[in-house]
Amino acid sequence: MNSMTMKWLLRREFWEHKGSMFWAQLIVAAALVLFVGGSLAYAVIVHGAPTRVMINGHVVSQGALAAAMPMEARSEIAGIASGMYLAAGIPLFILMTATLFFYCLGALYDERRDRSILFWKSLPVSDGTAVLSKVVTALCVAPLITMGFAIVASLALLLIGAAVMASAGINLFGMLLSSPDLYLQPVRLLGLLPVYMVWALPTIGWLMLVSSWAKTKPFLWAVGVPLMVLLLAKWISMALGSFQHDALDVQWFGNEVVARGIGGLLPGIWFGYSGGLPVEAHRAGGGVDTQVLFTASWMTLATARAWLGALVGGAMIFGAIRLRRYRDEG
Repeated sequence: MNSMTMKWLLRREFWEHKGSMFWAQLIVAAALVLFVGGSLAYAVIVHGAPTRVMINGHVVSQGALAAAMPMEARSEIAGIASGMYLAAGIPLFILMTATLFFYCLGALYDERRDRSILFWKSLPVSDGTAVLSKVVTALCVAPLITMGFAIVASLALLLIGAAVMASAGINLFGMLLSSPDLYLQPVRLLGLLPVYMVWALPTIGWLMLVSSWAKTKPFLWAVGVPLMVLLLAKWISMALGSFQHDALDVQWFGNEVVARGIGGLLPGIWFGYSGGLPVEAHRAGGGVDTQVLFTASWMTLATARAWLGALVGGAMIFGAIRLRRYRDEG
């Protein structure tokens, strides 16, 4: 596989889906900053910082509140803010999940529907290279774009929030800028990309396989068939339940097959297969310890179910490559 060929194929995928992968993310990130951060800034600029705050039924002046807040409390607030500010990018990752789902579902189906596959097959590009370029786009390119926008938007909101606090007499800029978490958070987020790739492979493989095989309505095949099989298995289990207790392990099928096959593109799904969020992740003063989440995320790769799912996903991608070689009808 020529690296230059792969480079141009990745550019092609980005150009063709720039609207959903780049512009949609940019619009949502800008909306977050404008509507959330802009609302806070507008309220302070137009109405000014509140001079009195009601606490437990007592009116406390702004100056008294700022003077009464000890440095330990300010440090704790700064630590929570610097440790969790990337949570502001959650809407972007939800948008990415939906975008990648429909991108993978139409990646091979659309080129057969508009018959552009005939043009691409006339070029010296193998089916494996063409399909892998789409897989790399879904696994790496789109998540990296989303992470970039999430980091920028979250930092902007954090700085706006700190400016609003400063207008109320509580200056947190020094503590925020000196907090290691402020700089480690983006690195941890980027470091979770390999974990995401492993857990997303089953869904990407299934959607690519359906996209290369379905002649029409790929969404119904990709989502409807697993759900119908799950309902059928549940019905059979209930019918046999009178003769044999727990005749079919429907819960296992729903979790390991249906959920991973359809919902694997959702970031953080791996916590659903490792007993949920670690207890140690909950900080005593509030918030979540992202270092614990980072470590726990990587620990999920030590389980067999993570790599078995990735192996099945890789097998389905190979099947999509083989099907693309012979399915060129419109």
